[in-house]
Amino acid sequence: MTPVELVGAALALCASVAAGTVAHEVSHALVLRASGHSCVIRWRPDRDDGRLRPRSALASVTPRVGSTSSPTAFRLAALAPLVLALPLALALLGVVPDPFQHAPVPVQAALVGWLGCALPSPQDFAVVWYADRAIAQATPDDDERPGSTGDLAESA
Repeated sequence: MTPVELVGAALALCASVAAGTVAHEVSHALVLRASGHSCVIRWRPDRDDGRLRPRSALASVTPRVGSTSSPTAFRLAALAPLVLALPLALALLGVVPDPFQHAPVPVQAALVGWLGCALPSPQDFAVVWYADRAIAQATPDDDERPGSTGDLAESA
């Protein structure tokens, strides 16, 4: 591997992780909105000054929980990023060519970064296993509490 290929792979990896992280959060929001739940997408939620630091989040999704919230919808939304692994699944099924055999190194690095973003986070798995509990904690008096937004994050 030449130095140019190495730099290209590093840049492709960084770009695909950034794009994949945003796609990961947008996939949560799409499933939530398709199931009739409202949610808020916050861009760069960890930074108030507008600067992006290496460990700060690019985006986050906070669903609004109501008395009619469906735990199944929240579970599906939590697992929605798995759809980002579709390119690899198609390659494994032979529908598309294997990118690891024929693609240049930067494309392979970008695919690895993208697939890393397809994995649900530990917080996503917590929603899968404990959606009922989180909804129950967030909803009982949310409509009556002054200043309450009904956000699922309030119950965590």
